[in-house]
Amino acid sequence: MKYQKLKKALILLADGTIFHGKAVGKEGSAFGEVCFNTGMTGYQEIFTDPSYYGQLMVTTNAHIGNYGVNNEEVESDSVKIAGLICKNFSYNFSREAADGSLEDFLNQNNLLAISDVDTRALVAYIRDNGAMNAVISTDIENIDALKKQLADTPNMNGLELASKVSTKEPYFVGDENASVKIAALDIGIKKNILRNLAKRDAYIKVFPYNSKFEALEAFKPDGYFLSNGPGDPEPLIEAQDLAKEIIKRNLPLFGICLGHQVIALANGISTYKMHNGHRGINHPVKNLVTGKGEITSQNHGFAINREETEAHEDVEITHVHLNDNTVAGIKMKSKNVFSVQYHPEASPGPHDSSYLFDEFINNIKNK
Repeated sequence: MKYQKLKKALILLADGTIFHGKAVGKEGSAFGEVCFNTGMTGYQEIFTDPSYYGQLMVTTNAHIGNYGVNNEEVESDSVKIAGLICKNFSYNFSREAADGSLEDFLNQNNLLAISDVDTRALVAYIRDNGAMNAVISTDIENIDALKKQLADTPNMNGLELASKVSTKEPYFVGDENASVKIAALDIGIKKNILRNLAKRDAYIKVFPYNSKFEALEAFKPDGYFLSNGPGDPEPLIEAQDLAKEIIKRNLPLFGICLGHQVIALANGISTYKMHNGHRGINHPVKNLVTGKGEITSQNHGFAINREETEAHEDVEITHVHLNDNTVAGIKMKSKNVFSVQYHPEASPGPHDSSYLFDEFINNIKNK
């Protein structure tokens, strides 16, 4: 094991608070909203999840990189986080199935990462003071310059990011002879969502974020899907108009996370930026329809207004987050539409909620 001499680095929060660490490899600065994920595993899936675009990720697990990386364990074609903050970075890995080290993976994706940070103190600070913009940097002598750049970094509230991660051209996933055809709007879609649909005998055509209903309809799909994704849902007017058109025609529709928020907005239910989002693979949700509890994988910084949802005559709350009673799932009473504020594709796990894909396929077939 070679000795690693690491360059000093820091984390500067928007309110002026500074935490210290060391650069893992690459030097420079990275800006974004700082947030934390409580997952014990699945760091590679987290780093490549489009929903994390533009965010500085603090991993609460003590060791990151210890099982390397696997080329199959990615949720998009590149790293999407703006930077990584961790306690202990493992340059060596011990998994036979690994294709390489996390260090090489981050270098290949030109990602700035810093380790040796007191992540317990940092997470406690974020938890108390809320998610905010920050910069991680090895340029520790120029704090004033970093503060000026940080002040110019856009706030996540009101920020449209789906266009940054969406496909530029439509593409297909699955067997073209499958029994079900699904048109999916990519506003930050994860690969494992497409895998879950395809393995349920679905043929999926994935469309860019700003696609019109006529483009999706031309595929002659049996059902429609609105994906997860990054940023604030309110600026996604085209996606909301698409959802309104699908709802008006009473076509089968399923939404996950950002897609869930778009469906709520299409029904006149507002969204808001949370003090701290839900990010991890251990979040408890109660299914109000069955009465059962689910441990879920979650990643979102916005939520839909519960009071407005409860007051809506055609929308029913189906799932709630047991930690803070936020809305975790809805369905329309008179339409073939439902959505959830978490990840049933569970990548990284758990798999308590995978039944939602079966419900979507059944809704399509029953229609």
